[in-house]
Amino acid sequence: MYKVIWEEGRYASDVLAGMDQAIADGVDVISISSGFDGVPLYEDPVAIASFAAMEKGILVSTSAGNDGPELSTLHNGIPWVLTVAAGTIDRQLAGIIAGAIFITNLTRFQYSSALIAITPEDGITLQNYAKNNPSPTVTIKFKKTFLGTTTAPRVASFSSRGPSPSFPGVLKPDIMAPGVDVLAAWPSNSAVALIGSTPLPSDFNVISGTSMSCPHASGVAALLKSTHPGWSPAAIRSAMMTTASALDNALKPIKDIGNYYNPASPLAMGAGQVDPNKALDPGLIYDATPQDYVSLLCASNYTLNQIMMITRSSKAYDCSKPSTDLNYPSFIANFNTSSTNYSQTFKRTVTNVGDGATTYKVHWMTPTWLSIVIEPKVLVFKYKYEKMSYKVYMKPSLQGEKRRSYGFGHITWVDETGKYDVRSPFVVLI
Repeated sequence: MYKVIWEEGRYASDVLAGMDQAIADGVDVISISSGFDGVPLYEDPVAIASFAAMEKGILVSTSAGNDGPELSTLHNGIPWVLTVAAGTIDRQLAGIIAGAIFITNLTRFQYSSALIAITPEDGITLQNYAKNNPSPTVTIKFKKTFLGTTTAPRVASFSSRGPSPSFPGVLKPDIMAPGVDVLAAWPSNSAVALIGSTPLPSDFNVISGTSMSCPHASGVAALLKSTHPGWSPAAIRSAMMTTASALDNALKPIKDIGNYYNPASPLAMGAGQVDPNKALDPGLIYDATPQDYVSLLCASNYTLNQIMMITRSSKAYDCSKPSTDLNYPSFIANFNTSSTNYSQTFKRTVTNVGDGATTYKVHWMTPTWLSIVIEPKVLVFKYKYEKMSYKVYMKPSLQGEKRRSYGFGHITWVDETGKYDVRSPFVVLI
């Protein structure tokens, strides 16, 4: 662990120094539950330090932030890191004590007395019960964990949403992990609650936030790194994203607490809930090199000096082939501009990391107003580690008065045996 926040506050120089020290120490994964808002990438210490980490094969896992559910509230929208959203878990904690009942959509708040929080839907049932019974009672059983809560996971209302203010051309967040009511280590010299005016110390606390979900994803990344030591950070991120689940434990689309329990969009949950076991064997991966990220910066109106502030390298990166189309496992198309260009073409290259020779066919789900053409629709791999490319052409039919909104869907490559479903989410802003 590296301490980068002190009594004087948090300074970019300390964060940069801490991450640089971790890189020098030869770590395999960096987990940082902290981010800087309102700064460009070339002034963001997480972006600068994580570029050096990525160059050395170190995956950096970051928190998306806790400023949801509004859009464009996300930090760490950095193309070369893993950005993690927060979701609920399939268990509930309970305890015996006379307290308060809060009817709220909030899942993250500070409190110093006993309470239970229920959703507005359950609140209606509770109020009817209280009105229709002369002596209503409520009981909480202490030290009980109830498993199998349905439906879960759900996107936490507080989890920050994309598009990324610092780099809207790459879809963020990348993935979702458990981040609500997580049992977490806690400094014993800081009270977890008050009994009257007496502080109650503990080595553990129940905490919610993307600072909880980020370490879960970091652990999965470490698992993949140990299993596939030769994989790049981009390959590990790809495996986690394309195998993530967009369904809850009731096999329905994951819902968004912050959006009236409607199906969650990739702007809220990325590719979905991380699935460690599936991520170990993803079938196909979308890889990227340091040069690919530099080419992205070159095409995104960054000056050479600004790019050098990010790379901090005397290495001669090539800006002769700038490209805004990074080989990413997700897609974001922005037609919500004054441009008259109402179509966008993406090119992607996938690497076969499955069992060997195989054939993949493409499937997709889109809004009715979006036209998608994918070529080719079949990828035939003759051997393991072979690379093949495809293109995606998107064109919306809505313009004018119906613009300034968004839609989402996914593109999935399925192999002939049915073993692999390589799923890429997309968002279209109109």
